[in-house]
Amino acid sequence: MIEVESNDEVPGKVEVQSDLPIAPTIVDANQGAVHAAKDRLLLVNREKASDRKAHIVDEIQNVPETSRLCDQFEGTKEKIQVSEDCGLYVEQEGEGEPIVLLHGGPGATHHYFHPHFSQLKDSARVISYDQRGCGLSDRVAGDGYSIDQAVDDLENLRIKLGIDRWTLLGHSYGGILAQSYAKKYPQSVKGLVLTCASPGLKTLQPGRGDAFLSEEESERIGDVHSKSGLPEQDAVYNAFLNGDWKRQNLYKPTKEEMARFALYEWDHDPNFRSAVAPEADSCDFEGLFEGFPIPTMIMEGAQDMTWNTDKPGKFHANHPNADMVICKNAAHNPFQDEPGKFFGELRAFLEGLPQEVPSDLSSWEKHISDWEVAKSNSPDNFITSLSDDEAAYEKIVEAYSPEWLGQLRYSSSFREVGFSLYIANRYEEALRFFEKMEGAATFGPPEIAVALIWQAHMLDLLGRRGEAVALYGRVVEMDVNDEISHDQFGGLSYKPSAYAQERVDEPFVRVELV
Repeated sequence: MIEVESNDEVPGKVEVQSDLPIAPTIVDANQGAVHAAKDRLLLVNREKASDRKAHIVDEIQNVPETSRLCDQFEGTKEKIQVSEDCGLYVEQEGEGEPIVLLHGGPGATHHYFHPHFSQLKDSARVISYDQRGCGLSDRVAGDGYSIDQAVDDLENLRIKLGIDRWTLLGHSYGGILAQSYAKKYPQSVKGLVLTCASPGLKTLQPGRGDAFLSEEESERIGDVHSKSGLPEQDAVYNAFLNGDWKRQNLYKPTKEEMARFALYEWDHDPNFRSAVAPEADSCDFEGLFEGFPIPTMIMEGAQDMTWNTDKPGKFHANHPNADMVICKNAAHNPFQDEPGKFFGELRAFLEGLPQEVPSDLSSWEKHISDWEVAKSNSPDNFITSLSDDEAAYEKIVEAYSPEWLGQLRYSSSFREVGFSLYIANRYEEALRFFEKMEGAATFGPPEIAVALIWQAHMLDLLGRRGEAVALYGRVVEMDVNDEISHDQFGGLSYKPSAYAQERVDEPFVRVELV
């Protein structure tokens, strides 16, 4: 279990050291020297997200022209055909242990790995590429943009490059792709590095990406993205000008860096993201990597606001054999914020990889088969596979078992079973599931408030008015003003705390499914 301490600078339990952070390094290709000192001073003098300085730019600005960092890249650049219809843009440099970098998004590009990973070329063969539909790679949907297609593209790339086994470094969404690849092609994986990676877990608390944004900045960012006809590159750039950089960056990027992000680092076929993002969000790898025999390292930035403070511990628990590294002075890109620690740990990991294929790999492949069967038979999977209509509630009640109370994991599953039992007039049983929903809530006060309200509803219907009023009172004290809608119940809509105050004065009366 990973524990990090609380600090006023960062919401949640995150430790922030007072030591000067290390800046991104610049590699001198001729000398092989790393000039970090000058950049270190430049970086620590930059504004930090935690400074909470609001910058509002009223006028829309065009993205300034700036060159690709690929233009300064001294390795090989080529388009490699990985299927009949798709060529991937690939860059390589260095010799030694092959490591392939999987960029995030879905919809980012390899560009943001520049120039940081060039310093690894003295000890590894560094391979970066743009995924199908992204950046400089072909934008062809093939059988339909999907994670599985991306996994097959990656395996075909390995074969084309003549690599027997390689190490995968999955960053952000690239972590979903890396884990999916390890599941499908474990025999091709020598090592797995998951860097600020999307974990593929459904039980995490919501991220803290908006924690350092002012209300004015949030409103302005929303205005920018809602402007009709504004090219996406301009929208991304202007959102950054108005503070959007604070969601994942520790230090404020320069305008040139913002422009590079808008022009080259968030660049994809619109059909790619609309297909892959929902699939990535639905991934659930819980229990998959138990007994995973391939060396794995998880690297987290302690100040990565993409996630909440429960993420490192839960992610590590799902990869129990992995090494865990916390970069305390880093956010979402530790290779940029704390390169000394990041690349030191990465080099040591690569150097320590065994050359032989794990002898127990076949046992883990059998585990995959058992895991898939168990997952497909789980009540969570059954419930999430149903549409939200009357027939779905009837199917839940028909399949219901009291054992589900100890088997379900998702708060949404507890809610749907609770609704189903309520519709079937089984209030006592429904109450138990709404109680479990409260304990499993991952989306903060609004979700907890809904769980408490529906517990109180069941208590009202059971004639236990005093207990119901006590729960309504808790919701009133929470001061939750988010708009909650239950369209299936005649358009029932409410703001939890105000609604709870109404129910303190007047008991809940049953509403019917529409």
